[in-house]
Amino acid sequence: MEFVTRFAPSPTGLLHLGHAFSALTAYEAAKQADGRFLLRIEDIDRTRCKPEFEEAIYEDLRWLGLEWETPVRRQSDHFDEYAVALATLQEKGVVYRCFKTRKEILDEIARAPHLSREGPEGPQYVGKALPPDEERALIDEGAPYAWRLSMAAAKDRLGGEWERLSFTEETAEGLRTVKATPDIFGDAVVARKDNGTSYHLASVHDDALQGVTHVIRGEDLYHAAHLHRLLQVLLALPEPVYRHHRLLTDETGRRFAKRDKAATLKAMRENGVKKDDIFTRLGFSRV
Repeated sequence: MEFVTRFAPSPTGLLHLGHAFSALTAYEAAKQADGRFLLRIEDIDRTRCKPEFEEAIYEDLRWLGLEWETPVRRQSDHFDEYAVALATLQEKGVVYRCFKTRKEILDEIARAPHLSREGPEGPQYVGKALPPDEERALIDEGAPYAWRLSMAAAKDRLGGEWERLSFTEETAEGLRTVKATPDIFGDAVVARKDNGTSYHLASVHDDALQGVTHVIRGEDLYHAAHLHRLLQVLLALPEPVYRHHRLLTDETGRRFAKRDKAATLKAMRENGVKKDDIFTRLGFSRV
């Protein structure tokens, strides 16, 4: 099987050393496997994603010496495709409209914590669809809403397959099978009224469409594999192998973030840092 992996940044700021580590990790894996390396721009957030940041991504990666296939897939060009994926989930009866605000959800979890599920980022919301007449009234009023994936409905839909859900994680010791527990996310948001998809839905859809066989990304997204595996099964998509690498930190042990201006590749380049210095710091040979 051909090895295909990708680096999929969001153009919401400048790339930093952590991004460089992730991009180089995927790129080196593709080279070692004599495989393919893809670049994907995940720009579904129409308020935070900026064209200048997208151009900076290309500039930074070229400076590092990376090459990728063209054309580059930009998610903002494909909302119609994500709408089809969402429609599939709707037809299977595993999603519902949630009209609650974030504050209302947090207040509800505080009042009834036993009705929420503990997830990787704290208690997660579990809800249900409104009666049709109430839902129609809110839609007619133009109320905002999110499409949530009902874990209860998904479990009913899959039956015994729910208990067999798993994904393959590649580690230094080899491949291991991990039991998938997507309900740690509660009823996860898969789309919004004003944005017809979410990171989870778009990422799963695109990985399958682009033939990605190995999803290589930071360990901060390890838990997302549990939810992504469920979406793959519901949408009848192929299962990739996952590889979650360590996260790069600064001298204080803090993860790099886009707000850390001094750690951006652009700032380092302008301050005279050579790419060989970047490779040495990150533990890579020249690409």
